[in-house]
Amino acid sequence: MAQLAAVVGVGQTKYKTKRKDVSIAGLVREAAIAALEDADLTWDDIDAVILGKAPDMFEGIIMPELYLTDALGCNGKPMLRVHTAGSVGGSTAIVAASYVQSGVFKRILTVSFEKQSESNAMWALSNPQPFSPHLNAGAGGYFAPIIREYMRRSDAPYDAGIKVAVKDRLHGARNPLAHLQLPNITMKEVEDSPMLWEPLRFLEACPSSDGACAMIIANEDLATKSPRKPAWIRGTAMRSEPTMYAGREQVNPQAGIDCAKDVYAQAGIHNPRKDLDCAEVYVPFSWYEPMWLENLGFADVGKGWELTMNNATSLIEGGDIPWNCSGGVLSSNPIGASGMIRFAEAAQQVRGEAHGHQVEGAKTALGHAYGGGAQFFSMWVVSADKP
Repeated sequence: MAQLAAVVGVGQTKYKTKRKDVSIAGLVREAAIAALEDADLTWDDIDAVILGKAPDMFEGIIMPELYLTDALGCNGKPMLRVHTAGSVGGSTAIVAASYVQSGVFKRILTVSFEKQSESNAMWALSNPQPFSPHLNAGAGGYFAPIIREYMRRSDAPYDAGIKVAVKDRLHGARNPLAHLQLPNITMKEVEDSPMLWEPLRFLEACPSSDGACAMIIANEDLATKSPRKPAWIRGTAMRSEPTMYAGREQVNPQAGIDCAKDVYAQAGIHNPRKDLDCAEVYVPFSWYEPMWLENLGFADVGKGWELTMNNATSLIEGGDIPWNCSGGVLSSNPIGASGMIRFAEAAQQVRGEAHGHQVEGAKTALGHAYGGGAQFFSMWVVSADKP
């Protein structure tokens, strides 16, 4: 039987367009030290390090984990690298949790990062691959046709995406670590921003950010002795499916549906809208909020946009299921870390440590990440109360 595990420390850098003041090693160390300080621990208290990183070709540094051992205090300790495209931050946290739940390690430091200022993600994603069509459009160009199909099926109003873009940036303005600080953003400003990939405008897309996120995950015995309130891990799940196959459902991917069902079953979630207090969900392009509301079971198929338009996901408007209170991927996007930020922010909510973007009384929260061509999914449910 799996042992209990909990998040006992969280550390994040400030997310910015360019962190010229630090190297990649300095960036990950900054987040790791913040997590250690949050947990009142030292490097000697860590048994192993689990590192997450998006494709190596982004920064052009192959197997960066090999030279980051010094920065992360793990010379002579086990280190493992995880990579599942954009969902890697979430899957890295799940791998770290699994090592604690299995009893292999008692306390793990897990870190993920991206330094987009030293990379070119759009073109790194557009290099020719054997037996695959060449794509010169980056992530936005890949997902835009899928979004258009969602709009056609659901008959969603054209401004649902605009509404998400405004909501998440207003949330981000409450989070001092968020990259974009746009406290006065308006629907008109988003609508008037340049069209990049129909129907996605410039302000409906995520920024390019430098940053790192770290968490410390401990077993039950150590977590109960932690000086700060732990976030207990109630369920974890990962699923994947091929990018392309005959009849693949891309608007509402089956891997996402299955992943959500699995993590809900583990955590005892029967109705996610009612049983969860908030969610941090990977929304790099605004229209993916209504799409994931349906994929994750918060709304019926074709009705996700209604929750968005009715302010159900808005912290500021008092919605019943606030999404991305930290500002989400639309406010900060260091790709390799973006999924872990979702998981860490969910943990911070149930720990009562989200400060200016705290959901009052939050007890149970969902962290979610997806990557690739909406083919890799990772999710966890955390709670304030021990199972």
